[in-house]
Amino acid sequence: MPHPVVAPTLTTERLTLRPQRRSDFDLLVALYTTDRSRFVGGRRAPAVVWRDFMNSVGHWPICGMGGWAIDITASSQCIGEVAVCRPPEYPETKIGWVLFEGFERQGFALEAAKAARDYARLTIASPSLVSYIDPDNAPSIKLAQRLGGQLDKAAATPNGDACLVFRYW
Repeated sequence: MPHPVVAPTLTTERLTLRPQRRSDFDLLVALYTTDRSRFVGGRRAPAVVWRDFMNSVGHWPICGMGGWAIDITASSQCIGEVAVCRPPEYPETKIGWVLFEGFERQGFALEAAKAARDYARLTIASPSLVSYIDPDNAPSIKLAQRLGGQLDKAAATPNGDACLVFRYW
């Protein structure tokens, strides 16, 4: 079966996970120029954010997985992104998420991550998914646990980075 060329649209009770658009890039640049990005690779120049954004979008036609923008369905407001992908430096297929400021602690990240995880479980040939999480990122650690992730202390990390690896299914 051929891979989807763009992300399929997924819906949850409150959210729409949709293919990323050019306008989402501007929101990501705003995120990655603040300290809010400290747990997701830190501050980045717009050119680096563009490369990462295009990597997420480009995963779809080549790998059958990649990133989604997260919209609140009722307002169509983009509040973050979630992705299932495996860039070359990642030892395993990962699921990751980020919300823009003001949308935390409302269950949005968990709702989006569940939809992405469930899609991946049904569509990609991978024995499991992992999340690579900064040890100081308590909210993402809690989310990974609520998503069903189990800490895997023996798992390899991207580039040998010091991070926690949570394994799903």
